[in-house]
Amino acid sequence: MLRPTLSRLIARLAMMVSGEALQGVFNLALNLALLQIVSTHDYGVFALVMIIGGLGLTYIRSLTALPASIMIAQSRSAAAAQAIEASFGAAALLLALAAAALTSALLLRWLDHGALAGGVFIWLWSVRSHMRTVYFARGRQALASLGDVAYTVSGMAGAALALMLVSGADVLPTVFWALALANGLAMLLMLGLARNKIRLAPPRHLLRRYRKLWRDLRWSLLSVSITNAQGQGMAFLVAGLAGPAGFAPIAAALLLFAPLRILSAGFANMAHPELARLMAQRDTAEIDRVLRLWPLLLGLLGLGYLAAVLTALLFRPAGIALPAADGVLLLAWIASTAPTLYATPRIWLEIRQAYRSIALLSLLAALIGLCLVWAILLLAPAPWALAGAAVSEIVVLAGSWALVLRAWRKA
Repeated sequence: MLRPTLSRLIARLAMMVSGEALQGVFNLALNLALLQIVSTHDYGVFALVMIIGGLGLTYIRSLTALPASIMIAQSRSAAAAQAIEASFGAAALLLALAAAALTSALLLRWLDHGALAGGVFIWLWSVRSHMRTVYFARGRQALASLGDVAYTVSGMAGAALALMLVSGADVLPTVFWALALANGLAMLLMLGLARNKIRLAPPRHLLRRYRKLWRDLRWSLLSVSITNAQGQGMAFLVAGLAGPAGFAPIAAALLLFAPLRILSAGFANMAHPELARLMAQRDTAEIDRVLRLWPLLLGLLGLGYLAAVLTALLFRPAGIALPAADGVLLLAWIASTAPTLYATPRIWLEIRQAYRSIALLSLLAALIGLCLVWAILLLAPAPWALAGAAVSEIVVLAGSWALVLRAWRKA
């Protein structure tokens, strides 16, 4: 039983992470190009917009993609799965619009123009992310991966043209339009190949479904809000006190370890429906094996990636400077690796709907991390605020496994 399950998980993870990796390579190249072309302020704005988009994805995942994934895995007919997809798809569109509005409002303060472009980009990115998760839950991994390829290819072409043909204050808005177009093309390709009509539940059906789920989803909403404060509060605290330019070195340091966060996100999107299926089958032995083996594998990958980065930095050309001090880079690795190590227990807790425990743990980690960040910003240069983020992630790592072990002992 173990080998077939692990081989299936490995195959699905390879497919999902391959799509995430393609996008990660593209985003890495785009970030490096923008570092050379735009001002420090504009690069900080770009990094903050990407963080805002990531925050929007967490809400959409928690309130639409995650429950849709669980319910689709437990559905007994294609019609039921389609009804679930229609309900949560409509909710995802509304949440994506809210994220787009927030992005546009902030960009009005940070840029002279480009607020609409940034908002449209975040809206389409959020909707495509929801579609990817639902497609994986319905066993349409190939379509989701083809969408990733379409986004990467069209995004690279559009961003390259933008960087070659536009200069000055027009660079960021043009890049945002290119990324929005790439997300739109990827969604059209996925929908076209799926050969499904777009189904969106009417408001009354949507409200009825969420009334039934609200008791659990309200803790999920609180949990994701506190988790976002824990994970990304450092970025906005630094931006608020030191401005987008002060956050730019931190963004550059985290950029080196972005593939680890891509791995964590890809694994979470893949493993969630798989663990939900195993829980629906009450296959506790297999769940225990997955919980024990996958964190070990992800930890080894994190160490291997650190070794690769250190080797690359050691042999880098003399003209290329480090984005931050060695200690700051180590803190960035810790902050990026910890989520891969608590991804499995966090998924297990989510499926068991232990949102209250997740929320309290995230609140504790957020308070500890943000207090450290505040103190560091008063006493040291802004990049060292990453220490607060690293400590916060370690608290979540230790607490997540403590919650799982306590539940195992009670079982």
